[in-house]
Amino acid sequence: MAGRGTVKPHSGFNANDDAEVLYKAMKGLGTDEAAILQLLTARSNAQRQEIKAAYKTLHGKDLVDNLKSELGGKFESLIVALMIPPIMYDVKCLRDAIKGAGTDEKVLVEILASRSPNEVSQIKSLYKRGNCVCFGCVILDFDFVFSFLALFAAGEQKFGTDEGQFITILGNRSNAHLRKVFEEYRKLSGYEIEESIQRETSGTLQEVLLAVVKCARSVPGYFADSLYSAMKGAGTDDKTLIRIMASRSEVDMLDIRAEFRKRFATSLHKMIQGDTSGDYRKALLLLCGGDDA
Repeated sequence: MAGRGTVKPHSGFNANDDAEVLYKAMKGLGTDEAAILQLLTARSNAQRQEIKAAYKTLHGKDLVDNLKSELGGKFESLIVALMIPPIMYDVKCLRDAIKGAGTDEKVLVEILASRSPNEVSQIKSLYKRGNCVCFGCVILDFDFVFSFLALFAAGEQKFGTDEGQFITILGNRSNAHLRKVFEEYRKLSGYEIEESIQRETSGTLQEVLLAVVKCARSVPGYFADSLYSAMKGAGTDDKTLIRIMASRSEVDMLDIRAEFRKRFATSLHKMIQGDTSGDYRKALLLLCGGDDA
């Protein structure tokens, strides 16, 4: 997915110059939101971290704290999300999803199903939860050994379902490898893996496993579907919209846009334009990077 993002490192980058632009945009009465959004959506996350360090050195203040005090609402949430290093942003989203009453299982499923085994390993390390990640009462251990034969035995060839085998097998292999496994599974069983998961599991576990399979088939397709669901109908799931646009803008947003246009009767750009407003919309559209009409 290298190079498939819409946000790329800015050529001629100078952290001190950018820090000064942001400082001037926020000092005194009023805030130049346009200057802030145009600059930060045109810098890579690594460059934003350098800007943050330069801002602290030059002005003795925390850039993110200043942004929070000057901005507001969904626009603030998006800009702050862009300022967090990617893995730390994943950890923050997971913590937010788990803390308090109830658990936002959709966030857990999205992040842990779509990240690579290496990224999940980093998330686990930062989260400091040991060797597993909790989905309510479901625990996914990402360190078991893979076998598509075990998958077949766990599903169609035995009475009942060894749910642990589904978890074991889907937890720690590359998407390319899993796609080959799904094909072998179909040949052996006569069923698509999704059919067996739907028949043999339920609840949160089913959601997790289906998301893993969907991501293995196409991560951009998974996110295109998630973005469409976040904006279709009345109201907008802004948390999901912000989370995906912020986390995928440097990774595979071009592919997500292409999948979105292929699957739906509109472009991602047009749907964002119709579902959002103000500086929040302007920043999202810059992250989107273009219209595929």
